[in-house]
Amino acid sequence: MSLEITIRKYALQNAVKFNGKANVGAVIGKVLAENPELKKDMKKLSNDIHKIVNKINSLPKDKQETEFEKYSGQIVETEKEKKDIFDVFEIKEGEKVVTAFPPEPSKYPHIGHAKSIFLNYELAKRNNGKFILRFEDTNPKLAEKNFYKIHLENYEWLGIKPDLVEYASDYVPKFYEFAKDMIKKGYAYVCTCAQEEMKKNRFEGKECHCRILMENEHEKRFEEMFKSKEGEMVLRLKGYMQHENTTMRDPTLLRVIEHEHPRQGKKYRVWPTYDFENAVIDGIEGVTHRLRTKEFELRNELQNYVQNILGFEQTKIYEFARFNLKGVESSGRIIRDLIKKKKLIGWDDPSLTTIVALRRRGFVPEAIRNFTLSTGITKTEATLTWDDLIINNKRILDAKANRYFFIYDRKEIKVENAPERVVSLKLHPDAKEREREFKVHNSFYIEKKDFSELKENKIHRLMDCLNFKKKGNKLIFDSLEHENFKKNPGLIIHWLPKQKELANVEVFMPDKKLIKGIAEPLVKKLNENSIIQFARFGFCRLDKKDKNNLRFWFTHR
Repeated sequence: MSLEITIRKYALQNAVKFNGKANVGAVIGKVLAENPELKKDMKKLSNDIHKIVNKINSLPKDKQETEFEKYSGQIVETEKEKKDIFDVFEIKEGEKVVTAFPPEPSKYPHIGHAKSIFLNYELAKRNNGKFILRFEDTNPKLAEKNFYKIHLENYEWLGIKPDLVEYASDYVPKFYEFAKDMIKKGYAYVCTCAQEEMKKNRFEGKECHCRILMENEHEKRFEEMFKSKEGEMVLRLKGYMQHENTTMRDPTLLRVIEHEHPRQGKKYRVWPTYDFENAVIDGIEGVTHRLRTKEFELRNELQNYVQNILGFEQTKIYEFARFNLKGVESSGRIIRDLIKKKKLIGWDDPSLTTIVALRRRGFVPEAIRNFTLSTGITKTEATLTWDDLIINNKRILDAKANRYFFIYDRKEIKVENAPERVVSLKLHPDAKEREREFKVHNSFYIEKKDFSELKENKIHRLMDCLNFKKKGNKLIFDSLEHENFKKNPGLIIHWLPKQKELANVEVFMPDKKLIKGIAEPLVKKLNENSIIQFARFGFCRLDKKDKNNLRFWFTHR
């Protein structure tokens, strides 16, 4: 079977299953399960799948179903495909499961944080375990007070309910206690070498003169370390300087940082490194399992080694590849710089995938969860697009968002001989009980683009209102029934009655353009944060409401 057919069958399967919109991430997973050798060129595979999925998603649902019938007999779920995403841990029934997610309070959380926290949270909850949210705040130069609250608010909005919220900076006395024990037993030493010399020795695999001093000398040095200047002394692990894994070459465990801490103030000067911090607290809290991104893969051996020295059970750690969203910046340093240069409006800029940006645009927590989990825990990196995230969000919004009329480039028209009456329109195609009414006669607003495309000798329809024909420069009423429109169909267009009560609307687009127009009066009754669909325009979230003026943020088509 050719690769194109394989991709097509799984794209059709996913589209039929999910209301006509296939998810690229899900299709990639299916194709790789059948053809694991394709991992060698993920970029090409991803591009091929994107092209076919876009074609499938453009087909009507009935056409998708007909096409899928050709392949349905070829799709057999293997035992591997039926496995749970977390089967890599081989967790037995009743086994203790404690997971943790340690964000650094130094920037706004983004969709990458969302994936990590959802994975660890889901693993704990599926096994009746415990989930810990731990702020990794042992570098006072990076930790900022306002980010603690921002992270907590963002995760709460995502639906995360930790069993415990803790702060690594509260454990500093414990770090000192374990450090002293390690020095006494000969597992750690205080080094006074210059940073450049340490770096050179680690690269060359050479031990320094500090390492061979007696334990009692290092105990004295450790006490002196608390009075030393930044960079003069560090506590290092006695690893193996010729180790292939460079993280095992006598890494630093504690160092002096001269900076006031947002929570601890000036109480401490000596702070643990990431590896020492995580190994110790995971051990104390009994963290059994951890999922994190692949850049920490080399640190796994080091943290387990420290846990062994201290007598803790080893945390089972699984590293997965990050997924990249095409064209989206995630570096906190770069984002800060772009905000300063006013190239971004802030951390909630609509071009970003920070949680605050996604929330403000109108993405919902369930969609973010479904999207991040659908990318799996493979070690192979993949580049996805906004479309992959949008498909998940659209599935949810399609089912519940009310529809309204919005005209942004208006053209006033008059339909001659149109009757005066009250028209009832559905707010949602699947909810008969949700309706709104319009009092209409013969004057309407429509889009200029629609007006320019009206053809003579065709029956055109104002959606759920009336049919008309174009004759020269005039528009003439034809009939009311939709069945009459089908006899010689032209355009079906949305509209607004010409009346004073219309709402003034602005829509802020992802490219930061502002589209101004008018909308039906009922939108004035919406609450801020409501996510609705403007018919034939797209989903939008009401960001700000000021009497008759409403500011929306565009979510997606």
